[in-house]
Amino acid sequence: MKKKTIFIILFIVTVCIIFYYIINHISISKNDAYFNYTPEQEISDSHSKETTLNLYFLNTENNELKSEARSINTGELLKNPYKTIVEKLLQGPDNPTFKKIFPENTKILDASLSGDCVILNFSEELLNFKDDVEKYNIINSLLNSLTQLNEVSAIKILVNNELNDKISQEYTSIL
Repeated sequence: MKKKTIFIILFIVTVCIIFYYIINHISISKNDAYFNYTPEQEISDSHSKETTLNLYFLNTENNELKSEARSINTGELLKNPYKTIVEKLLQGPDNPTFKKIFPENTKILDASLSGDCVILNFSEELLNFKDDVEKYNIINSLLNSLTQLNEVSAIKILVNNELNDKISQEYTSIL
């Protein structure tokens, strides 16, 4: 019986040593797997609240509308996305090979969504376009820029909140 008790005690001690070794080894391995990461640059609120949209301007090299990617603050877009996009178009391109399409001093007075059509209300300076080519560039710039938004498939242009025979009608995207 004495041998049996010594054997059981030795067995329990051996099991405890093995168990202790396994626990310490596993915890050390786990700690080695983790490390602190320090980013090179903190992500600010302004970085996390921007989206990229394509705005369409006239390319001076070939006189065709081309898109320019522009980062826009999502806070601005949430207020009135349609008016914000048009305001960015009115400001003009950042790319020096592109040129502004809208006549000088044109302002967007209001923009609202009715169904899938954005109703744009401009100041009378919009009517100062030179010819039909410039008129269609203005329309297509607006149409291409605004139809990026899923809810928009058409635009309607007003001048001083009224229809104007020179430009006012509904234009639909050809998608």
